[in-house]
Amino acid sequence: MIDFNEKKGFICDMDGVIYHGNRLLPGAKEFVDWLQREEKEYLFLTNNSGMTQKELQQKLLRMGLDVPEEHFYTSALATAEFLKAQAPGCSVYALGEAGLLNALYDAGLTMNDVNPDYVVIGEGKSYSLDTLTKAVNLVRKGAKLIGANSDVSGPIENGIAPACRALIAPIEMATGKHAYFCGKPNPLMMRTGLRLLGCHSEEAVIIGDRMDTDIVAGTESGVATVLVLSGISDENTPSQYAYQPTVILPGVGDIVK
Repeated sequence: MIDFNEKKGFICDMDGVIYHGNRLLPGAKEFVDWLQREEKEYLFLTNNSGMTQKELQQKLLRMGLDVPEEHFYTSALATAEFLKAQAPGCSVYALGEAGLLNALYDAGLTMNDVNPDYVVIGEGKSYSLDTLTKAVNLVRKGAKLIGANSDVSGPIENGIAPACRALIAPIEMATGKHAYFCGKPNPLMMRTGLRLLGCHSEEAVIIGDRMDTDIVAGTESGVATVLVLSGISDENTPSQYAYQPTVILPGVGDIVK
């Protein structure tokens, strides 16, 4: 078990943990109220690359949760930070929404659909056969392939939607090149999360609905893990993996019971 009152920092996923689509999940408000009331350090660490910090803040506000912008960190920001560190001022051909594009611009990167240094793929409505074909041929010409995250799917209100890993797979298959993924469970994103919280690994806990991103990220970083069954996983999911969460709960509301 985990003594949540003793933990200093909380890293929490969003899709399938706090909400499904535009529907707040049971217990989410009580959980966020508890974090704020107890003055815990907390960060919503999400593989959603499409939304900016401001958009995530406003989405939660529409659901009745008032969370300041600085409490969000996305795979788009992790991707931009990685590229800025690897090749400052590099150029990219990017497929994604405002969250990814804004993060890349803010990191000083430029857009280039002729001979970019990198092809960067996130989730987005701009994805089509034409843009996919463009990405394939740019990678064939030498651009390095980057994925914002390795999620194959994500929960939505009426089922699941294909996510970044599924969208980038055709490019990998057509080119024979393997993408590098910057979001969870990449240790770089977890280390950034802990740094933003000002916590050591033993002082923190990570909460998520996916064994292959949230739980493995925490396990490999020495952080206590909570698998919630309000998203992509059910009670049988952990048996498919060699590693196990520290605690399994129905939802985040059970943390404060």
